[in-house]
Amino acid sequence: MNILVINCSPVKNGATAEIVKLVGQYVNDGNEVRTICIDDYDVRFCKGCRKCHKTAKCFQEDDVNKIIEQYEWADKIISVSPSYWADIPGQFKVFIDRCTPWCNTHEPHATIPNGKKGYTIALRTGPSMPECEKIIGSIEHFYGHLEIEASGHLGLCSIEYKENVAERIDEIKRFCDVITNS
Repeated sequence: MNILVINCSPVKNGATAEIVKLVGQYVNDGNEVRTICIDDYDVRFCKGCRKCHKTAKCFQEDDVNKIIEQYEWADKIISVSPSYWADIPGQFKVFIDRCTPWCNTHEPHATIPNGKKGYTIALRTGPSMPECEKIIGSIEHFYGHLEIEASGHLGLCSIEYKENVAERIDEIKRFCDVITNS
């Protein structure tokens, strides 16, 4: 099984990156795992021109296709996202916007191979779950338009620093067991 774990945060050494590292380790048994960070890619803003609605591709030359190649490779995709003002980080949102050529709401549209499963881990510094649920909703909505089956999610509250992740390892391991066994 090919598993992609994506750090949706631009921070490469914080709590989100720590969770990505742990998830990569926990789902590794018998699987090929790749981890990427959204901030390692040059992704330009969508111009809203809608040319992709007619051509099924964007005219801009950047790294979106490199990320999509990772999505195409993967059987399972795990998006790990912190809360930036109660939603996904802007860098990941820009990537989602640029995936309009693959969006199933217009024809023609580009496609990635069928049968993929998507999982989401949302984290936030505060104690209440609604912010995590909003992040999960944003990512699962994105999965739906790429025809990736939303197959599970985990919300983790009260995580501000990577040191806070240690207290949640059991939850993360259990969620990874769900991913590897589904």
